[in-house]
Amino acid sequence: MTYPIDMKTHPKVDGFFDEATNTISYIVKDPASDHCAIVDSVMDIDYAAGRITYDHADTLIAEVERRGLTVDWIIETHVHADHLSAAPYLQEKLGGKVGIGANIKVVQETFGKVFNEGTEFQRDGSQFDALFEDGDTYDVGGMTCFAMHTPGHTPACMTHVMGDAAFVGDTLFMPDGGSARADFPGGDAGELYDSIQKVLTLPGEMRLFMCHDYGPNGRDIQWETTVADEKAHNIHVGGGTTREAFVKMREERDATLAVPKLILPSLQVNMRGGEVPTDDQGNPVLKVPVNGI
Repeated sequence: MTYPIDMKTHPKVDGFFDEATNTISYIVKDPASDHCAIVDSVMDIDYAAGRITYDHADTLIAEVERRGLTVDWIIETHVHADHLSAAPYLQEKLGGKVGIGANIKVVQETFGKVFNEGTEFQRDGSQFDALFEDGDTYDVGGMTCFAMHTPGHTPACMTHVMGDAAFVGDTLFMPDGGSARADFPGGDAGELYDSIQKVLTLPGEMRLFMCHDYGPNGRDIQWETTVADEKAHNIHVGGGTTREAFVKMREERDATLAVPKLILPSLQVNMRGGEVPTDDQGNPVLKVPVNGI
């Protein structure tokens, strides 16, 4: 696959850190117009109280409106298991199309069974405006962007490249953070290694933007690095780590990790494009499948 890399286009990228979920959402502006994309938004939830709010999303909306931007796309890099997407709320307020990887259909089939969803739950990705295949392009203003299929963390993971900026989702963390887990249903450590190598074939000066950061060893939160820095210093894949060594490390490490606190509400909402499921009376509800994951 040959991708339309354009290192001459330098979009303005602003990150917005959500402390509750350690997620970074982005507003990505076309340098030649007032058009933008939003990547990996967050909807706030107090799971214990069953209460959903939109403070983080409202911050994005206020910034878009303050700068007079037009939202062309609301991008999900994958079906997140640690936070809820605010895509429908943002789309209602700002417009734009919601896009995700085409393998969302695989995720919907898998978790449709886990949550015992009925036939009314569509497993064809129709909750989204666009389903990206590997190499698909789309425009943000006059900037041509493209999607790279980078599975391993989940089957639907995509890296989105906009000019000299790439949004890697959970495929990579900052160099001192390594890589994301690969033990969710549909995940695969070998696939994750292959996807990381795919990302690392991008030009060395390509800016990489993380979906999460946890401040390893007490450092300040960071979310931007480069392909060259990851290749040289990533603690899991840098310096020529072999596929065999990575898979062994990743599988052993994953076996020690706790389940994400928000995995149950996140998957139910995010596989629906950010919509909260409802009961027969139309009331928003979330399920807790016992021993389902």
